[in-house]
Amino acid sequence: MFPENYFIYVQLLLFLFITPGPPRVVIVTNTINYGLKKSIWTACGDVSANAVQATLVTFVIGTLLIDNPSIFVYLKWAGISYIMYLAYETFTLKVKGLGKKNKIKKSNLAMYRDGFLVAGLSPKALVTFGTVFIQFINFENNIISQFLILTFTWIFLDFLSLMMYGLAARKISTWLKGNPRLLNTISACVLIIIAIIIAIRT
Repeated sequence: MFPENYFIYVQLLLFLFITPGPPRVVIVTNTINYGLKKSIWTACGDVSANAVQATLVTFVIGTLLIDNPSIFVYLKWAGISYIMYLAYETFTLKVKGLGKKNKIKKSNLAMYRDGFLVAGLSPKALVTFGTVFIQFINFENNIISQFLILTFTWIFLDFLSLMMYGLAARKISTWLKGNPRLLNTISACVLIIIAIIIAIRT
């Protein structure tokens, strides 16, 4: 069964993914420091976490999360801690100039981990899945088909938006490649600001 109000769902996702947030900042930072191809792994980590969240909220712990808001608090501070770690890692990164001759190394697994943990520890994402995502599922009909359509739509649009941010970051890195230290400082500051905003608002 096709989900009800599917096109409204797509419009909501487009608005959600256009808005800058921690995953977008991380993809930009990783693209600037390691290149767009490596950052694909970060995007894969992000959408993998979202798939896990969608599954858990829909079939396992949706009611538990709603009845126990303290869980969101623990996730929030875990997410903030990891974002602050990424800010420190970015700021202290030893760079030798950006571009094709860049010697910076970071494994694909580490890139994947960045995307997975930042997205997976986001209380905002869990709230979105728990309050918005499941509203488009009619639990009296074929739940699996609706879930798969909604989840794959989320993954596709999220991955596409992350790559758009990555492409924009690659343009910026080319423009500012003569001063990579400044670039890393700016990226670290943005990550810190994002962490502060999460701490205050959520």
